[in-house]
Amino acid sequence: TAPGPRSYTTLRDEAVKLFNSLQQLESERDPVPLMQGVLQTCLDLPPLVDEIYCQLVKQTTEPPAPGGQGDLHYWQLLTCMSCTFLPSPPVLRFLRFHLDRTESRFPASEMAKYACFIREALGKTKGRECVPSLEEILVLMQRQEMICTVHCPGVPACSVAISSHTTAEEVAQELVSRLGLSQSPNLFALYEQSRRREQPVGSATLLADVLTRFE
Repeated sequence: TAPGPRSYTTLRDEAVKLFNSLQQLESERDPVPLMQGVLQTCLDLPPLVDEIYCQLVKQTTEPPAPGGQGDLHYWQLLTCMSCTFLPSPPVLRFLRFHLDRTESRFPASEMAKYACFIREALGKTKGRECVPSLEEILVLMQRQEMICTVHCPGVPACSVAISSHTTAEEVAQELVSRLGLSQSPNLFALYEQSRRREQPVGSATLLADVLTRFE
């Protein structure tokens, strides 16, 4: 399940806890819940975002085993961070330098592929309402897209590939095109339905955030 409300201590104490989590990440057999916990703390305590970015750059610089499991876990968390938060301008410049250096030193490696993905993500990320769902983290670890199922009245359900940056408006436009309704004078929108309520999804809402709420 998605993380619930948490209680926090001081920023210094939380930074230490996050550092310990990063150390644990290196040898974690199932890193996804730990990654989501780190992301949730950063969402709740924005001043720690830059700290985690800097720690991840440090951990992925001169690692003992470049491209090993532990090293890739750090790159995977860095990937999830890049799709969720933007660092401050100085840290962003430092991060971009690190990505360029990695691609130059390890061309065609898994690290270089993550670096390329992260650079592209940073150009699209504007901030999230929710941290990535467990499913989203899994696909980000593989640098892939999620498949979102949309139920349309009168037609079979449609499967749409979405990224961490896809908005409800973009999905609605794609479905309108697929269903041959581009010339229709009607307005179309996505709706979020649960057992208790049904409500329209704002056009600028990220579908990934909606999926996290469902999780």
